[in-house]
Amino acid sequence: MTEQMLNKDVSKTLGINGAGSHKKHWSKWLIWIVLASVILGVVAFWQSKQGTNNLQYITQEAQTGSLVITVSATGNLEPTNQVDVSSELSGIVDSVLVDYNDLVKADQVLARLDTDQLQAQVLQSEAALAAAEAKVRESQATVFEAKLKLQRCQQLAERQLCAQEEVDTDSAALKRAQAEEGSSIAQVAEARAKLDADRTNLAKAAIHSPINGVVLVRAVEPGQTVAASLQAPVLFTLAEDLSEMELHVDVDEADVGLVKEGQTASFTVDAFPDQVFRAQITQVRYGAQEVDGVITYETVLEVDNTELSLRPGMTATAEITVKQIDEALFVPNAALRFNPVVQDSKKSSSSKDSLLSQLMPRPPTSRESTKREYGSQRPATSLGVGGRFSRCHTCKHRNFKRDHD
Repeated sequence: MTEQMLNKDVSKTLGINGAGSHKKHWSKWLIWIVLASVILGVVAFWQSKQGTNNLQYITQEAQTGSLVITVSATGNLEPTNQVDVSSELSGIVDSVLVDYNDLVKADQVLARLDTDQLQAQVLQSEAALAAAEAKVRESQATVFEAKLKLQRCQQLAERQLCAQEEVDTDSAALKRAQAEEGSSIAQVAEARAKLDADRTNLAKAAIHSPINGVVLVRAVEPGQTVAASLQAPVLFTLAEDLSEMELHVDVDEADVGLVKEGQTASFTVDAFPDQVFRAQITQVRYGAQEVDGVITYETVLEVDNTELSLRPGMTATAEITVKQIDEALFVPNAALRFNPVVQDSKKSSSSKDSLLSQLMPRPPTSRESTKREYGSQRPATSLGVGGRFSRCHTCKHRNFKRDHD
């Protein structure tokens, strides 16, 4: 009894108690079990990832609405009626009576030329007219005198107191006087026409506005010399009414067949990028325009500019509505380009293998080992969708193989 107690004390002192060693043995097995569980969890997670289909389908409901087909074109805004005011006379500009953006009325004086030389020409023409009229009166007096002389000679000839020769001479003198009278009358008409022309030129020295409108361009200053000998210079550019304007756009030849009169359009300008303006087509011109090999056709659109926010010369981008379909069916464009991916049958079958077969794979068969050995060396020739021809180096014959074999 004493010996047993002594052995027990010794075992306790040395730490070699049987219960303690048994407890330590179970703790080692517990660690291995936890480690195996973690490995199995990782493998199961990996298997679930491999078995999950990578394709993700996004669905969207088909909708109905209005489908609008438009044609894009660019152009510039222009006034409905734009007039260039020029000068028919050459001279020095004496005064300019209007400026940019001024509202003018028809027959209003815009500028005046120096009229000193023109007034002198008018006075000269008036004097020439007076001289011609005096010449007419003189010729009339000569005619009257020739008539009286002829009458006296004829009366004396009846009494045989005047020779027939004198009668003929007086008759010819009367006719010459009448001819001179006619020439004098023509000279009066010529002088009067010259006077009228000079007075007209004097009136043209004051340049008038032909329309009611606004001054867009003023290209003349006082003291400037105007030379109208070869080409009439443009002094002012007037727009009749800016509340109604026109948009001239160039439509491509591929789209001109869709564009017709009466169609509506919307356009924007850089000055007001957030504002959309409305317009309507009034004319599609037949004349073609070629710029850098591109054929376009000029199209005129009517624009309401009551607020006077649009200005001539602005560049506009127009969207012409050529067709509109109500209650059209809408589907996303991506649905029309969908191309389903066919998974390899080998991968799909391997994803269905059990966890045990993945942890403990079986040894490859002779056919699979031969396929792995020579599969990378077999040249393939495209046959079509889903298959190819290949030559086997072991059996020396041609086989047709599916892509998923």
